Amino acid sequence: MSRRNHTTELGSIASADLSAVGAGKQGWLVENPNLLVSLDTNSIALANRSSIFILNWSQSINGGSDTDPNRASKIIPELSPIEAEYISAVEWLVFDDDIRVLAVGTSCGYLMIFSIHGRLILRQIVNPAKILKIRVRGIKQDLTQDTSSEEVCVVMPGVVARFDGSDIKSLLQQWFQESGSQGWDRDFNMFQDNSGNPVRSLPYQLWNVSKYGVCADAAITGVMPPPLMEIQSSQRYYCAVTIGDDAVISAFRFLLDLFSDNVTLVPASPLTCLKDHPRKGEKLTLSPSGSLAAITDSLGRILLLDTKALVVVRLWKGYRDASCLFVEMLASKDQAASRPAYNEHTKSDYCLCLAIHAPRKGIVERAASGSAAWSPPPLALSGPLRKTSQGNVSVYMGNIVDTTYTGIYHVNLTFHFYPTARDVSGSPADLILPISRAPPLNNGEA
Repeated sequence: MSRRNHTTELGSIASADLSAVGAGKQGWLVENPNLLVSLDTNSIALANRSSIFILNWSQSINGGSDTDPNRASKIIPELSPIEAEYISAVEWLVFDDDIRVLAVGTSCGYLMIFSIHGRLILRQIVNPAKILKIRVRGIKQDLTQDTSSEEVCVVMPGVVARFDGSDIKSLLQQWFQESGSQGWDRDFNMFQDNSGNPVRSLPYQLWNVSKYGVCADAAITGVMPPPLMEIQSSQRYYCAVTIGDDAVISAFRFLLDLFSDNVTLVPASPLTCLKDHPRKGEKLTLSPSGSLAAITDSLGRILLLDTKALVVVRLWKGYRDASCLFVEMLASKDQAASRPAYNEHTKSDYCLCLAIHAPRKGIVERAASGSAAWSPPPLALSGPLRKTSQGNVSVYMGNIVDTTYTGIYHVNLTFHFYPTARDVSGSPADLILPISRAPPLNNGEA
């Protein structure tokens, strides 16, 4: 099968001078471990250990990208030379398409927010540790949730911090209003005094997720039910998934305290973990809704995790150094082509897809939800599994577990019960089927 290219030009960075971040060298954008990249619909941010370049573009009249060198901004944050502080994470924050800022994390645990023109809006200490990742997740507004805000998750080794998007948006709106009245030609920051000390900071909460070892990456996946036997209240529990060297996947539950103003490191409650030496978790990619997570490991596997059930539902092999990205695409091109041009696509026209970049294969693969590549075909039995009037039904699944075959099972068993000929005329009785997780003791034979 020949390779297919379906790409649309979004922007060009060829006209900008990016020699400071390694431009001009072969593989500078991919093979540089010190280069951080964050892509937005209207701009891209490139950062090394000490400086940040923001390149903005717009669409020209003919539909192509129109990059103006004047839209480029260079940011050199104030970093501590004594502690050898450097930039460790960058991520765009977009609120209602009218507020766009850049969030920056440092190796000393500081969170900084810059405008697209390179002006410092906020500098706040989160935790005295290296910020590994800054994640932004939108909270869907429906009948079961009372908010449509966004949340920002700051990941550090063994620690996860959560910022509410409404607090960040309120702070940014106030800053833009005040800075606009003061004029753009003045270095004005209403959140810092003359000595550079913050006079206002964002509220957040901090949780310890190092029960199963220091994490290499983590993500808050969303709201989850409270623990069993607990009285229902207004308290809200969240789930966090972590990956690392000691445990490939770990899951934690933590309580969101809406009434506490003090930031203290609170231990999260462990839920489950997957330890499979020598496998190590490397990268974690969260779907837009937070219901799925794609995890790459050191053995070239990609695990598709259902964050609600905390079950691995799909496993791909042979993808070393791979990168994943969840995207929404049109479910059917034929259906899109038959739709009138004046009709806009609705949410039901799209499906969630997982894009997998396999650099060693030189390809980008796509797995769509509901397709065979997403879910493996079910096991079909050509004959009756058991034909008896009474007794137990046992299913045995043998497996070899060692350093090579580290199998992970997710099996859905469907039993169809058919009445015998003499029972056809009678009404079916209610059945109670006790299910036991204990393995059979007779080599799987019922």
